[in-house]
Amino acid sequence: MKPNYLMMKRLGFIIVILLTSIFSSPAQKTLHDFKATTLEGEPFDFAQLKGKKVLIVNTASKCSFTPQYKELEKLYTTYTNKNFIIIGFPSNDFGKQEPGTAKEIREFCTVNFGITFPLMEKVHVKGKEIHPIYQWLTNKQENGKEDVPVIWNFQKFMINEEGHWIDFLPPGKNPDSPKLIQWIEGQ
Repeated sequence: MKPNYLMMKRLGFIIVILLTSIFSSPAQKTLHDFKATTLEGEPFDFAQLKGKKVLIVNTASKCSFTPQYKELEKLYTTYTNKNFIIIGFPSNDFGKQEPGTAKEIREFCTVNFGITFPLMEKVHVKGKEIHPIYQWLTNKQENGKEDVPVIWNFQKFMINEEGHWIDFLPPGKNPDSPKLIQWIEGQ
């Protein structure tokens, strides 16, 4: 009878260890777990976006897709009162098409497109120095949905009100894409 008691005790111990490891694994990160720095050098906590749909876009001033800034601004002004926000991340990773300083980027975006949506500091969206938000956006193990490397400037990522990665649009898809509008409007 003693051997069975010891075996049951060991089995119970193993079950406790397994359950502990299963239930103590870290929860999937959301956008709300991240922080960044604005183009003006101010801290930006993405937790403040809880309850909003967020479109994250890597931008560049000297790209054939740069005119999308106009459409992004229109989208932002149309839906900003409906719990929607756009966050731009300038990046020089593709064709060195965002060579400017923070001040130059802000001036370009304001003068040429009247940009009012938040712009973060220039970051890397790929490679060894990838920004943590882009590591999360592009890596299935981190976002829980899909591996989606950024392939060029103006790739768009859709994040829901709870901070979960929902979908993306490739760079060539315009911000007025029916897919994006339907998502914003909840259709």
